[in-house]
Amino acid sequence: MPSSTMSPTDNSTPSQKCRVVVLISGSGSNLQTFLDAAAGGDGDYSVEAVISNKADAYGLTRAQNAGVPTEVLSHRDFSDRDSFDQAMVKLIDGYGPDLVILAGFMRILTPHFVRHFSGRLLNIHPSLLPKYQGLHTHQRALDAGDKEHGATVHFVTEELDGGPPILQAAVPIETGDTAESLAQRVLVQEHKIYPLVASWFAQGRLRMVGDRAELDGELLPRSGKRL
Repeated sequence: MPSSTMSPTDNSTPSQKCRVVVLISGSGSNLQTFLDAAAGGDGDYSVEAVISNKADAYGLTRAQNAGVPTEVLSHRDFSDRDSFDQAMVKLIDGYGPDLVILAGFMRILTPHFVRHFSGRLLNIHPSLLPKYQGLHTHQRALDAGDKEHGATVHFVTEELDGGPPILQAAVPIETGDTAESLAQRVLVQEHKIYPLVASWFAQGRLRMVGDRAELDGELLPRSGKRL
């Protein structure tokens, strides 16, 4: 059973903005950018809840400090991925989100989960997709001798890191870079592009059309738009 610091019914003033639920597994540095934007009062979305599969995720503390409801649903309490994802869908739906954001949610999602939130499920990946799907992207870029690296916000589909790219930000790879130093510079760009894409969605400017992302009525390139 999930543990909760607040339930969906605790929201006495329903938001008229785009309702967002954020899923995390760790520190939640990208989450913080959404919390800051929502707290500013001039954002286009409100963070209705932050949900984690790990009770010790520091992102839960970030959310609690911002007065945002938090939930923990441990995957260890379920016998398989399907049953966990079904419970997660039910929990998320309790908040009535318009948009679900993956912010370091370290779970491979089942087709049922992805189909349920199709067109309103976003992720950010630390590479210039379609390059380097999966893990260890920074080291892989260094090993390949690439001259640039970066991050991509994309819609989520059943293919791992294979959904339609929306927005990319590139950073140059410098002499002497390590995976750690490169990761830090990429993270700075992640913090810029992820909330921007969420705003586009909240404003009704962004949608998924088949296997492409459409912004302001125009299909984006298959690699997404560059910042």
